[in-house]
Amino acid sequence: MQFSILRSTNPKRTRRGIKARRRTELGLFCTAAVIIVATYVLMLTGNTAKVPTDLFPLLIGMLLLGGVTHLANRIFTPDANAVLMPIVFFLNGLGYVMIARIDLGTGKHYAPLQAAWTAAGVAAYVITLFVIRRSRDLDRYRYLLLTGGIILLLLPLVPGVGANIYGARLWIHVGSFEFQPVEMAKLVLCIFFASYFADKRELLTIPTARFGNRLVLDPRPLIPIVLAWVFTILVMSLEHDIGFSALLFTLFIGMLWVTTGRTGYLVLALILFGIGAYFTSKYLNQTHVRIEDWIDPWRLANGSGRQLVQSWYALANGGIGGSGLGLGVGAYLIANSRTDFIFAVIGEEMGLMGSTMVVVAFLLLVGAGLRIAQTARSEFAKLVATGLTLIIGFQAFFIIGGILRLLPLTGITLPFVSYGGSALIANYVLVALLMRVSDEGSAGADAAEQSNYEEERDRRHRLLTGG
Repeated sequence: MQFSILRSTNPKRTRRGIKARRRTELGLFCTAAVIIVATYVLMLTGNTAKVPTDLFPLLIGMLLLGGVTHLANRIFTPDANAVLMPIVFFLNGLGYVMIARIDLGTGKHYAPLQAAWTAAGVAAYVITLFVIRRSRDLDRYRYLLLTGGIILLLLPLVPGVGANIYGARLWIHVGSFEFQPVEMAKLVLCIFFASYFADKRELLTIPTARFGNRLVLDPRPLIPIVLAWVFTILVMSLEHDIGFSALLFTLFIGMLWVTTGRTGYLVLALILFGIGAYFTSKYLNQTHVRIEDWIDPWRLANGSGRQLVQSWYALANGGIGGSGLGLGVGAYLIANSRTDFIFAVIGEEMGLMGSTMVVVAFLLLVGAGLRIAQTARSEFAKLVATGLTLIIGFQAFFIIGGILRLLPLTGITLPFVSYGGSALIANYVLVALLMRVSDEGSAGADAAEQSNYEEERDRRHRLLTGG
């Protein structure tokens, strides 16, 4: 009995459930590393007919990155979800393999840069966990975060700093350094939305204003948040980007619906979406072109619809089992194959089975994020986790749906898989925030489980000893 009392006062990191959770995570990390290394070997063997000479350094690098991430989780978030980071690790590693494959086909050298950005992303992950020890700390800086998000959105419009690439003004140049500030802005705005909605939840849900003889929802609490959202959409329109505009619109409406549960907001969202889609398709050239490509890409196959048509040929060539790693042609025929169309390269060389594996990985990632939201300890943390999960889920849906012609192409990259430094770092920060919310939400559940375990153990001990 004395042992039980001493055990219950130990730090939470020594509890049985936490140790099992982290052991599970370590095992999943190792499994993902084996799959990625095997994929890399098959890809290079199929492309060059030689065993890769950099296999050992790749394995060491992967184990180091995975080990650093796992160690950070043990130190900073011992109670957190055990499957989230291994899925991220797997997607990131698979993306590296496919970027290396595209480099072999095009003669470029983007894979080493992606490896460097991955290391930077892991560093950002660890720093985020170290700096943000409690999710409620973010809630205190609601309007400071809104100001920072607006500044990040406006930076690409500053003359001499912003750069126009592929028709969208999303990048900033500082010397030879390029960055997309909107990637971090989406996280900041997500936290702001969560803080505001958590604070105004009752006013947004319960009718308090009188209209004649009826009580209706008071629209005043919605005015500041709508103004912030409209401003954001206008800025993104000036930067000629429909992908992040659609993502921020979906994020805003999704979090508003989760906060209130009122379907009227969804109906209003559909009306606003229809109006916005009409005007942007009529007055914004980039939106008009992408909708034309979506409606009839074959007519524009020699122009703006070329990438989409080529991606379909690549997917058709892959079939069920794929053309074989390193044996496809889409890697060097499809423009921007390492960014917007990397899913088509995966679909060709790994077939329906490989592309389904990627989709399932994202479904598991979204499922883990929503599970974290369910177990969150505060309304703010719940909304933050929901918003961050929506960002990941809809980014993947928008780009995969665009390639499969379910939606017009948006230009959003596939999270963790596509090439891109700013997106990779921002997504690692996003996952770090999810892990922080998960750690807080699981701590109480683990304490209850530990108490039940100790009571059951003491009961068995009394039965065996006759005490």
